[in-house]
Amino acid sequence: MRSRTPDRLCADAVDVALAAAEEAFGPDSVGDHLGAVAEGDRVVTHFFACHEPAYRGWRWSVTLTRASRAKAVTLDETVLIPGPEAVLAPEWVPWSERLRPGDMGPGDLLPTEAEDLRLEGGWSGEDTPPPNSAVAETAAAAGEDDVVLEPAEPPAVGSIGSVAEELGMGRPRVLSRYGLHAAADRWEEAYGSKTPMAQAAPAPCVSCGFLVPLAGSLRQAFGVCANEFSPADGRVVSLAYGCGGHSEAAVMPKPPQPSAPVLDETAIEPLPLHPDRHGSVEDGGPAEELGHS
Repeated sequence: MRSRTPDRLCADAVDVALAAAEEAFGPDSVGDHLGAVAEGDRVVTHFFACHEPAYRGWRWSVTLTRASRAKAVTLDETVLIPGPEAVLAPEWVPWSERLRPGDMGPGDLLPTEAEDLRLEGGWSGEDTPPPNSAVAETAAAAGEDDVVLEPAEPPAVGSIGSVAEELGMGRPRVLSRYGLHAAADRWEEAYGSKTPMAQAAPAPCVSCGFLVPLAGSLRQAFGVCANEFSPADGRVVSLAYGCGGHSEAAVMPKPPQPSAPVLDETAIEPLPLHPDRHGSVEDGGPAEELGHS
């Protein structure tokens, strides 16, 4: 147990502690004496200022001790420790808590825990009962050795697997309800109805032609934006989200089409049969004309 009163001989041996600190760390790194504390019976630690630029606020610690009924003070240890105003590294945080979206790069692997709350077991086919197992147990319990029961046709495992694969369940683990809710909260916060873009949008995504709905239960609230000019292109957006790229926000008018030509088929316009020889009768030229409608 630490004694409240420092040992007098150890506390007075400031020169011994200073010499030990200068020998261990160099004279230029050791500064003024900052005080001493009792670590136990006949054990005192002296503190000296640290002049190292990289350790601002730290201090050199020199511990002295002596044997019982002995007057000679001996060196116990010298070490650099942080002071009350020391610059310290932040508290260590596990990698799983330090990881943020976008930190992963090509070749990085992100392991998931075996009991990850975001996942739950999918359909693997391992719990499928063997064929005729229920019929065999029923017959054995009834003692009907002479009765041959016609077993029901068990469903083909291949067809079950195909259906499970089509429904997205043919995986070792799938999203749990907690995982679905956590993903929905993230998507709603990033591309939801409360974002500034959605507040200024002319209409929500639910009526936009560029929205690609999701499958499953998330279809009721989310979709994927397929507008390359939208800030949410390729992102999962809430149906209540919106932006200025809405398909029906500002429909450009169609260019005007010229009207079809009008032909007057009631009038007759005379045309000469030979324009190069056309002339009046008085001039001696041919006067044949063709009526053209």
